[in-house]
Amino acid sequence: MSESKVAIVTGAGTGIGREISVQLAEAGYRIVLVSRSQAHLETTAAEIDRRVSEPPQTLIVPADLTDQQQAAAVVDRAIEQWGRVDVLVNNAAVAPNSRIDETTHAELLAAFSLNLFAPALLVARLWEVFQRQKGGCVVNISSMATVDPFDGLSIYAASKAALESLTRSIVNEGRPWGISAYAIAPGAVETPMLRSLFTEQQLPSENTLSPAAVGRVVVQCVIGRRCDDLGRTIVLPSP
Repeated sequence: MSESKVAIVTGAGTGIGREISVQLAEAGYRIVLVSRSQAHLETTAAEIDRRVSEPPQTLIVPADLTDQQQAAAVVDRAIEQWGRVDVLVNNAAVAPNSRIDETTHAELLAAFSLNLFAPALLVARLWEVFQRQKGGCVVNISSMATVDPFDGLSIYAASKAALESLTRSIVNEGRPWGISAYAIAPGAVETPMLRSLFTEQQLPSENTLSPAAVGRVVVQCVIGRRCDDLGRTIVLPSP
């Protein structure tokens, strides 16, 4: 286990991030669990212990990724603990619900700070690590809102579209060192964030994806089963 690879998962405390963390642990990765909530991260770590027959080590790192110093410290903690990072899953996100004419500067700043700036800063901090290791994989969780946004999600959609662009740049600049990157754009996924935006009446659960469905595609990317999708956005429509 000491030689197993290391994955950082942001937004690991609930929803998609929790499921990604569990599935990567099932694949043998040591997991750095990142979100604002210590309690949520502890629940995810407990879920890994419950569901994985031989659970790998986990490292809980509460952090506000919109703070540049805290974002950098996530990578530093992982390197200090295990000496390597092989995978970064940028899943943490916020989705302000405002129509275009109601958009505020504060909402724009909050969305882009977490949905784009934080992933970009984490990748930048890891770049030297990936170069030294001659490899690394970044998976960015985007959204089908980039092509078909619900009313009120213009800011969220715009920030996720920029994240998809970052994915392509990572592949272009990282190719000499074997650095790969993928974007995954699911439709509506049954998560606490979704339910903060839409009621069951507005969007019935039978019309949503499970977090597990997204997690499976993330693992496929990480272990090299989606190489044909390198640099692309993998679309996962809702039922």
